[in-house]
Amino acid sequence: MRPYICFLIMFLASGVLCVTCSSFPPKEVWALTTFKEAIYEDPHLVLSNWNALDADPCGWFGITCNKERQHVIKINISGSSLKGFLAPEMSQVTYLQELTLRKNNLIGTIPKEFGMLKFLKVLDLGMNQLTGPIPTELGNLTSLVKINLQSNSLSGSLPAELGNLRNLSELILNRNKLQGPVPAENNASFVAKIHGTNDSRTSVTGLCGASQLKVVDLSYNFLVGSIPKCLEYLPSSSFQGNCLQEKNAKQRPIRQCGPQPSRSHQAPSLKHHSFKDAAKHQKASKPAWLLALEIATGIMAGSLFLVAILTAFQRCRSKPAIIIPWKKSGSEKEHLMLYVDSELLKDVTKFGRQELEVSCEDFSNIIGSSPDSIVYKGTMRGGPEIAVISLCIKEQHWTGYLELYFQREVADLARLNHENVGKLLGYCRESSPFTRMLVFEYASNGTLYEHLHYGEGSQLSWTRRMRIILGIARGLKYLHAELEPPFTISELSSSSVYLTEDFSPKLVDFESWKMILTRSEKNSGSIGNNGPACLLPNSLEKRHLDIQGNIHSFGILLLEIVSGKPPYCKDKGCLIDWARDYLELPEVMSYIVDPELKHFSYDDLKVICEVISLCTHTDSSKRPSMKEISLMLESKIDTSVAIELKSSSLAWAELALSS
Repeated sequence: MRPYICFLIMFLASGVLCVTCSSFPPKEVWALTTFKEAIYEDPHLVLSNWNALDADPCGWFGITCNKERQHVIKINISGSSLKGFLAPEMSQVTYLQELTLRKNNLIGTIPKEFGMLKFLKVLDLGMNQLTGPIPTELGNLTSLVKINLQSNSLSGSLPAELGNLRNLSELILNRNKLQGPVPAENNASFVAKIHGTNDSRTSVTGLCGASQLKVVDLSYNFLVGSIPKCLEYLPSSSFQGNCLQEKNAKQRPIRQCGPQPSRSHQAPSLKHHSFKDAAKHQKASKPAWLLALEIATGIMAGSLFLVAILTAFQRCRSKPAIIIPWKKSGSEKEHLMLYVDSELLKDVTKFGRQELEVSCEDFSNIIGSSPDSIVYKGTMRGGPEIAVISLCIKEQHWTGYLELYFQREVADLARLNHENVGKLLGYCRESSPFTRMLVFEYASNGTLYEHLHYGEGSQLSWTRRMRIILGIARGLKYLHAELEPPFTISELSSSSVYLTEDFSPKLVDFESWKMILTRSEKNSGSIGNNGPACLLPNSLEKRHLDIQGNIHSFGILLLEIVSGKPPYCKDKGCLIDWARDYLELPEVMSYIVDPELKHFSYDDLKVICEVISLCTHTDSSKRPSMKEISLMLESKIDTSVAIELKSSSLAWAELALSS
């Protein structure tokens, strides 16, 4: 009996040990959920199964774990239209070997904390909207084999530290805004060469140190100087579209490059120290008239700068300002003084909360909701029907930055005035209870999405759909081409098109508040909190303008209107991928038409298919403007009463024959 008990104890102990070994590190789960929180738009719901309560993320979309299911080793979420930021906390996924997030809409900077992912072999963040410099900390990732950061808006110089990546074989950085010379080697090795020494302790950190490089693409940046000799084996196309002093590779025109540095400027700090006497001699030999001109220019620039400082200070003192907590804490020092421009909202009607509460039947008439907002329907006393959007945010999370973005957005929406764009009637801003609301003119027929996918399809005849398309095109042409500055819909879809009683479309930008609510302390942490500061509204980041994105979305929307199918289906994927086989083939083009339609115009369909193809062209530079698109649709599609009657009689004839 005793041996049996001992064996049982050993078996149970080994089982407990096994369970302990296979448990997943909580910090990796936390890091992944933090990444999800930094994504504020997930149109295809690819992160829908990323559940923070799930202790094992190995089954989450895009996640690959090691064989023992103890660590995440790959994250691959490409082409999913994710909008958001790269969370620095992802550096806690310690054993990550591949991070592929290409072809999304990620914004912000590449966190320097990524330099802690010491096992990372592939970093692919290409074709996003990332900005800022390439972190020098990436030079610590000695396991890296591939870096792809193409087609972003990265700026700054090319880090010489990338030369530390001895295993790097592929470096793709084309189509960014990188400047400065192509780093060949560091100053220490250059000094060693000048003095004729070769110290083995000197590390070469320029690209010449990355001896395994086979594929390099630095094209279409703003790099200057010359191509390092160690990289001359690469094809000239790797360097074209820059500002290099090269004849073999096609470079940018001089007017795009600005002043060209001479070759002697490629190691400025070294030259400064090595040839100090020569510099002094050059300074002493300057003509008197040149020195006088420099002094006069300096005095003038200094005076202008002083005037600008005094003007800003005077504005802060003389105009009304409000104190809004930058961080919600008990410390009075952590307050940011925000200058509120009383002129900004002077022409926008301000409603009281009580007035809106009465109009919306004690806020009981809810007609829509999302995690970010609730939409109420109401009727003003002796006035029009209204739609009231209330932002879902607690007062303790409302920062000074959010207040200024709210005011700017209200002012931006208030300037819109077109028959096919939703009209902002006013706003509500109160502190007790905390309230931030927008009041729009109500469109009584609901959204286009509801009619296409939940209503009776027969209500939307072919002619009526064509009129809706023309109305949307006119609205977008107004926003893009007739406003200054232009305005874009944050998320153009059938859900952002509201229909009036006579089915006239109204474009309403409700989704812009998602972007406002993501302005948190984490994303605005560049402002210090060492005491009060004066911050003017015009120093804020401009509203995101995505004209090409609107044009692409308009193409998808046209396809949704004529087909009656949603733009994305979990089982069948993207609608545009399904339709590409039919768009350009006349004999099968009619297959995309909504089967609920009894009649349609084949001539109209050809025009619509042509516009869809143009709007969804993979090369955004080849997409037409909304002005051109609107003209094409207006000139080729007939929605007159005669056409309506003709289609109606044909429908009745078909019905009579079928009976």
